[in-house]
Amino acid sequence: MGKEPTDYDIATSAKPDEIERLFKKTLAVGAQFGVILVLPAPGLRFEVATFRREGTYEDGRHPSWVKFTDARQDAERRDFTINGLFLDPAGEGRILDYVGGEKDIRGRLVRAIGDPNKRFEEDKLRILRAVRFACTLDFQIEPQTWAAVKSKARDITQVSHERIREELVKIFTRPHAERGLDLLDESGLLEVILPEISAMKGVEQPPQFHPEGDVFVHTRLLLKQLKDASSTLALGALFHDVGKPPTFTIQDRIRFNNHDKVGADMTRNIMRRLKFSNRETEDVAALVDNHMRFKDVQKMREAKVKRFIARPTFQDELEMHRIDCLASHGDISNWHFLRKKAAEYSQEDIKPKPLISGHDVMKLGIPEGPRVGEILSAVMDQQLERKFKNKNEALAWIKESYIEKG
Repeated sequence: MGKEPTDYDIATSAKPDEIERLFKKTLAVGAQFGVILVLPAPGLRFEVATFRREGTYEDGRHPSWVKFTDARQDAERRDFTINGLFLDPAGEGRILDYVGGEKDIRGRLVRAIGDPNKRFEEDKLRILRAVRFACTLDFQIEPQTWAAVKSKARDITQVSHERIREELVKIFTRPHAERGLDLLDESGLLEVILPEISAMKGVEQPPQFHPEGDVFVHTRLLLKQLKDASSTLALGALFHDVGKPPTFTIQDRIRFNNHDKVGADMTRNIMRRLKFSNRETEDVAALVDNHMRFKDVQKMREAKVKRFIARPTFQDELEMHRIDCLASHGDISNWHFLRKKAAEYSQEDIKPKPLISGHDVMKLGIPEGPRVGEILSAVMDQQLERKFKNKNEALAWIKESYIEKG
């Protein structure tokens, strides 16, 4: 396939105790399932598993029993034929294929090994993994396997949110993310995992701004534009208009009042449900919350532009604005403007240390309260616009602007 592996699964006829005797440093991370972690050198770790057969998966993830066996039976218990191939390191790179994986790779097919319903019963996450492999590899899903995906889509609720989250991130950060969205939708998985995204279907938009179609179509086009996206950008693109369905209204035209703010709150709820970290959640919510601010950037005062560019999520926000425009009206003049400004300010400290503190402001006779924060923000604007260079000038400006004028 011409792809560099990101990790290696090592399987052997050696039993766990034999593996432990062969290597000086090991960890029995799953000895009951025949899995030993080998630590040959600092920074290196390999999972080594004994060939095995497995009993029924009573909890939808772990087998009720494990029996050690040979390579063929080990391959036959795996999920998809493309994952059931062995490379024999002692046989000059000979591939051992007991399940037809090579043929399916050539045919660009994701096919469950044996009975797909049985494979999905063993581990419900495989339902979602079928979609992930199909979109990231740009393969088709074999008809019987696809039928099983659709019939068992609702079983995905039996899988932990953490495992679902990891698969979704892989789907939306790798090539063909838009196809991932299509397959999730067509299989019924989207409605179960992300009903807020499914709700975008059929939600019309004002054609003068969105000639491409409804909110779902627009979101799909954004995902199609993604190239080597961070998870923050990919999820920001997926969720950026999630607030449109609940804010849809028709006044003089179709409007989605405050959909950015509503969408940011919805994004937080979705990402918390999927057990993302607080940092990841807030970064993605920031993209959703700020994506409408770009329309006014050329009217912003210099200080506000600098604050905008200094945001930690600015690069992802900028790229999302570009693909948002390309997925709708096509006007990326604001993107060009901000790129030019970012280059212009690149040699300048746009997050300078404040010249004064709240304590300095209160020493001038201004009581503690919201007004102190307002003054500090105004002073920083002046500082960013190079109106004064030191603390004394800043204090003099406060006296003139806020105290002498009352």
